[in-house]
Amino acid sequence: MEAVFLAFVLMLSIFLGFELISKVPATLHTPLMSGANAISGVTLVGALGSAGAGIDGVATILGTLAVAFATINVVGGYMVTDRMLSMFKKKDTSGPAGGRS
Repeated sequence: MEAVFLAFVLMLSIFLGFELISKVPATLHTPLMSGANAISGVTLVGALGSAGAGIDGVATILGTLAVAFATINVVGGYMVTDRMLSMFKKKDTSGPAGGRS
């Protein structure tokens, strides 16, 4: 019974996530990505706790994998956010000729 409930929760979260993300305007994607990166940072802290707990060898291996994947997620997310924000910066039109052609 528990597996059926967990599968239902998974399917519901996939559906709701898809519906919510598809309705977000393009101007809000960068702030939402920054918020998601903060949540991934919390995941990283939890993974560090799991990897360093020393309870079981399997838990340490899974915690180490979680640290690696969470780190990739956080770093990649901030790189994408930085690239998106750089698209909104004004370009410098004054070159070495002082803006003259």
